[in-house]
Amino acid sequence: KNCGDALSPQVAPKKGPTSLPLLFVVRVPFFVDLSRPSDLSLNHTMNMYLTSEEGISLGVWHTVPESQWKEAQGKDLAWYQNALNDRSPVFIYLHGNMGTRYHNCYICIVLSALGYHVLVPDYRGFGDSTGEPTEAGLTTDALYLFNWVKAHSGNSLVIIWGQSLGTGVATNTAVKLVEQGVVCDGVILEATFSSTRQPVTVHPFSWYYWTLPGTGYFFPEPWAENKAVFPSEENLKKMKSPILFLHSEDDPLTPIRFAQQMYEVAVSTQNAERVKLVSFDSSLGYLHNGLYKDPHLPDIIKRFVMSL
Repeated sequence: KNCGDALSPQVAPKKGPTSLPLLFVVRVPFFVDLSRPSDLSLNHTMNMYLTSEEGISLGVWHTVPESQWKEAQGKDLAWYQNALNDRSPVFIYLHGNMGTRYHNCYICIVLSALGYHVLVPDYRGFGDSTGEPTEAGLTTDALYLFNWVKAHSGNSLVIIWGQSLGTGVATNTAVKLVEQGVVCDGVILEATFSSTRQPVTVHPFSWYYWTLPGTGYFFPEPWAENKAVFPSEENLKKMKSPILFLHSEDDPLTPIRFAQQMYEVAVSTQNAERVKLVSFDSSLGYLHNGLYKDPHLPDIIKRFVMSL
């Protein structure tokens, strides 16, 4: 078992490049114990379970900065919670719909090496988290984790990083915070999509419902009356956080032209100093999920954090 294997796409996308990103996945990798991140060489990572609302248990990994690797050995949950208050920036990484927190261990390694805390949750219905995935539910989960982090991290910067499906969750969460009078310190949108500009031909949670016997044969699709999901473009018009867009020019699931259009929306709402777009040349072959490989990514992230 290793991170490289985990990050390999499991199944080809069901639709072409004009549809929302969708990959069919196994809900819990049968060969992985998500409660043991040390099995993936994440030896300074704590697995925990948080209750975002009644009946919903979220599996979450918390990786501390690499400089705390030795000190973290053998420590309990209380130590990790207290470590959040060390003034190091904190990232909440909201993954896409291709897998679980297991599939994002490289992001933990990259951000930890930069001296940041990283929290990677599995939304309800993903990994070993309980519940049924819905747009409202995923947003509730992310909002709960943000507030939990803020309660433990003092005045540390807290940045939300969404990837693919996670970009929709991230913008929903940022807008919910604005409505509560809170502005997130920063938002990173990687491989973002626009339900306004991209036809929603397949609901992003269809993989979950098709695992239930009889779904699609005896019952209508649970999303039949709600084709427009994750209104990220509209959210960008309400957000007040600095934003960094990251996108590969050869992304086959979310073409870069949509990211460029969304970038323009965000710039028109804020300004070019607070909103940035970094694209990665198609010759690099990063596609939809490979930006973690880029040797310049750590410097890009570090510059963004320093600008906050």
